[in-house]
Amino acid sequence: MREAHPIEQAVGMDYYVSDAKGTGGRLRASPEDFRVTELEAFDVQPVDADPGGYQHLVLRATLRGWDTNDFAGRLSDGLGISRERVSWAGTKDKRAVTTQLFSVDGVDPDDLPEISDADVEVVGRAGRPVLFGDLAGNAFEITVRDVERPDSVDAITEDLREFAGLATGNGDDGDAGGAAADEVTVAVPNYFGQQRFGSRRPVTHEVGLAIVREDWEGAVLAYVGRPHEREPEATQEARAYVEETRDWQGAIDRFPRALGYERSMCHRLVENGGETPEDFREALEAVPTNLQTMFVNAAQSYVFNRVLSERLERGLPFDRPVAGDVVCFSDADAPEGLALPDTDRLQRVDENRIRTVERHCERGRAFVTAPLVGTETELADGEPGEIERAVLEETGVEPGDFALPGEFESTGTRRAIQVRTDLAVERERTDAVRFSFALPKGSYATVVLREYLKRDPEHLG
Repeated sequence: MREAHPIEQAVGMDYYVSDAKGTGGRLRASPEDFRVTELEAFDVQPVDADPGGYQHLVLRATLRGWDTNDFAGRLSDGLGISRERVSWAGTKDKRAVTTQLFSVDGVDPDDLPEISDADVEVVGRAGRPVLFGDLAGNAFEITVRDVERPDSVDAITEDLREFAGLATGNGDDGDAGGAAADEVTVAVPNYFGQQRFGSRRPVTHEVGLAIVREDWEGAVLAYVGRPHEREPEATQEARAYVEETRDWQGAIDRFPRALGYERSMCHRLVENGGETPEDFREALEAVPTNLQTMFVNAAQSYVFNRVLSERLERGLPFDRPVAGDVVCFSDADAPEGLALPDTDRLQRVDENRIRTVERHCERGRAFVTAPLVGTETELADGEPGEIERAVLEETGVEPGDFALPGEFESTGTRRAIQVRTDLAVERERTDAVRFSFALPKGSYATVVLREYLKRDPEHLG
């Protein structure tokens, strides 16, 4: 185990589980170096099915250099329809080549426009739109360029194999592995990746924690203020001005137009006076609802990451439970070869059931979990429960604090603490390595790759 980069530690990722030195290198030298293909869990009827009963046309689009939201906007513009009629299962980054599902309400295949850098295939029809829950996972092919220490790959892989509970010489991997001859089963802590919090300026969780404590002014200042040395000088000066003066109109005049959310908050404070807690809460509500939800989600993610780091520090296993743990079971409807945790099926583990549940975990049928804390979260018992309660005390929040107005409320859930995958590694040149693997929805490819590169997370985004 090795200490993580300071920027990662700021969001609760305190360690790498692999001891070996990182390979170095860089991601996304070109979009083709980062390929993502959705693993779908969505039933589709033939394209000639009755449009009256199946009004949603389902598309599979391979996009180069397209942000998902931007492509949806371009598609709706080309069709001459509202963007609300376009739906998708997962949002992808533009600095990649991505293959993903979309659905469009009330159009025919002949209506589809030609869009540059987009290869669109009509898959069929459906009676409802494609939604977030219809994404089971993602398959990745990622090439790392300018690798400085390619010889570290094997040592890191062996460390990650050991973390999966599958050290060299253990023989058959059982159901959990299933790896082909040129693949090896590895695992990493199922951390939330840096992009959840901001690679350049990781403050999203700090905004969320302030919201959960109902410190509305503190939440606004965490987002609008807090200058960071990695930002452009003009942005740093605008944030510093906010902290020094609370002059919201002056802040609007100073913030670059690209920082639209900061400007929106300041506009609302100018309108309302910016004097009461309610004024500051309304300023936070001036940004899109998905960003409001993201603030609270980031706070939950930070607590989750801290729980995982504390578990690592105490030396508790991730691949199997100890007494007091809460496990979830696998989703029986997941695509073949993908172990997908179903956090609606939870079970508390006591001393009498440890061995039985261990066998389920070994076969990829059960997963140890930690809380994404919310109003309905039940904490673990034993030492895992001690860790969860200690982290909550350190961060100054408790489950009941998430009973908040509007988009800020969250009931919480639990999440698997380890993600396991079959990894293939191909050395394209002495300074380039390609990694191929698949992850369940909600898990981050960069959390696998950070173990290999061990670099500033700004270079992993």
